[in-house]
Amino acid sequence: MEGRWFQKEDRWKDRALCLQHRLRDRFRVVVDQHRRRHRSSGYVSSATQPWLQRFRHFRSQTLATSSTLYRKRVSKEFDTEEDSVLTQILQAVAVPVIGNVCHVFMHGLNHVQIYGGEKLQQGLLNRPDKTPLITVSNHIASMDDPLVIAALLPKSLLLDARNLRWTLCATDRCFRNPLTSAFFKCVKVLPVSRGEGIYQKGMDVAIAKLNRGGWVHIFPEGSRSRDGGSTMGSIKRGIARLILDADNAPMVIPFVHAGMQEMMPVGASFPRVGKTVTVLVGDPIDFKDVRDLEQDNTVPRGNLYDVVSTRIGDRLIKLKAQLDKLLQVQTDDVVQHFDDNNDNNSNKQDHEEYFKVESSYKGFGIDLMGFAARGLFVNQKMKEHVVEGGISIRPLPLRAWNSFWRQLLHNNNNNGVASLSMLSGAT
Repeated sequence: MEGRWFQKEDRWKDRALCLQHRLRDRFRVVVDQHRRRHRSSGYVSSATQPWLQRFRHFRSQTLATSSTLYRKRVSKEFDTEEDSVLTQILQAVAVPVIGNVCHVFMHGLNHVQIYGGEKLQQGLLNRPDKTPLITVSNHIASMDDPLVIAALLPKSLLLDARNLRWTLCATDRCFRNPLTSAFFKCVKVLPVSRGEGIYQKGMDVAIAKLNRGGWVHIFPEGSRSRDGGSTMGSIKRGIARLILDADNAPMVIPFVHAGMQEMMPVGASFPRVGKTVTVLVGDPIDFKDVRDLEQDNTVPRGNLYDVVSTRIGDRLIKLKAQLDKLLQVQTDDVVQHFDDNNDNNSNKQDHEEYFKVESSYKGFGIDLMGFAARGLFVNQKMKEHVVEGGISIRPLPLRAWNSFWRQLLHNNNNNGVASLSMLSGAT
């Protein structure tokens, strides 16, 4: 009896499996026929087709999609609710403190050369009322902002947190958890999400800051350089939206820098000391013609964005070429200066005086704090030496440090010889 039951059960399983295969095969046929009917024009009636086309046309013309570019106006009061009194108090404390710490780090523990810095200071202090300010620069290291920004400004401006810059940072880098989000919010950093386009909330908040006459710094490349700053990346359309969608035409000041790739290389957790950073600030970029052309509705907005992005990219590339040439001239002049001094022994005293590090010491009484106060690793005499062409020649920081110790040992040896001669004379 049990054997028969098992045989019947196996037969029912075979029948169920066979029925399952038949239904699956039948379903596939039905799906294929359905798709073939959908591809043909007979699936949708002729009366429904015109209404469907009208709806698609209405959606493409009126609704904003990711591929549609338009002017999105932002009110000045767009983000006032998020800027609570507590946040403003924390910003008033954190921004000056961090800014001055970065300023001392750059000018005290490193060597900074700035060309055209007065252009940025003029833009901050003397631009017309209600005129926003946008600064654009190349992006080499993760700490370009705040280190380079703090090095460009005097300490008096770093104390005014309200007029200092706002900047943008990706949420996957600066806003990973509540702790980092609160910190970067207190230092005037706005979150933007990668892949969400130029009409996301972070961009709207930045435009609201500009509409209130504020200062926004942005890296138009969108990310750090892949080759250590040797070349410029493509300029994204986000900077074009900031310039064209602001209520008032902003003042756009570009600058480029070199040396941050050595101070903060890829993978480093903390910046290094004893490095040289050079910054070149350019003249403001004029976009009045593009904003006037914006009034003509016949010009596609995408073309206007491309014109702005291309103009900024061309200016940054030109500044980068000028900076590279300037650094090359400085390197050649320093090498030539060393060669001339090595060949001409009569100028040995001038050579030692040229590399003399200012410090108040006599014999063994060394005032190392005075040396550090005048700028650690920095040769102060070099700042006053200007060669033909108006380019300052400054030795590398380690050479200045070695020159200091060589001169110290030389003076100590001279004092020892003088003491021996006095003793021999006395005897």
